Amino acid sequence: MFMKCFGLTMKMYSGALRSTLILIASTFLLASCESLPTPDPEVDKPAESIFGAGGINLFANTEGDKGPGASGIAVNAFLWRASLDTLSFIPLASADPFGGVIITDWYRSAENDGERFKITVYILDRALRSDGVRATIFKQVAKPGQAWVDTPASESLNRALEDKILTRARQLRIKGRTSE
Repeated sequence: MFMKCFGLTMKMYSGALRSTLILIASTFLLASCESLPTPDPEVDKPAESIFGAGGINLFANTEGDKGPGASGIAVNAFLWRASLDTLSFIPLASADPFGGVIITDWYRSAENDGERFKITVYILDRALRSDGVRATIFKQVAKPGQAWVDTPASESLNRALEDKILTRARQLRIKGRTSE
């Protein structure tokens, strides 16, 4: 009777009821979105590093390393470059700029085929000082019918190589100052 009174058919009534229910449900869903939590600045701040506020920086200079010869490596750049220049005629087996170690491969000269040398250079300091480099020369001699036999190299030969490296490092330092 109600429907006849207002001229609504059953089909129209169910469509209107459905639309009303969707409208009410949408209103409740949208109203519930207002209560989302706001971000907490204390919770969202970045975590601290175990290395401190500055972190760890492997390749940049630190405040105390601004002097000549300072670079991203842990040794004096002039000594490192001078060592490589001095040993440039010998093939390198290993070169570690962070540890400051250069190891050559075995080298035989054309004049004396019966002996060979291997050299290890240690850069010990970031400063350009005479005790900042140590060179060790290993010598082997070929005995007839035997393999290579270790023979001690003279300490004067080690010292002469160190002096040659230091002289070249001083030249590089002076050249660097004049080109600035």
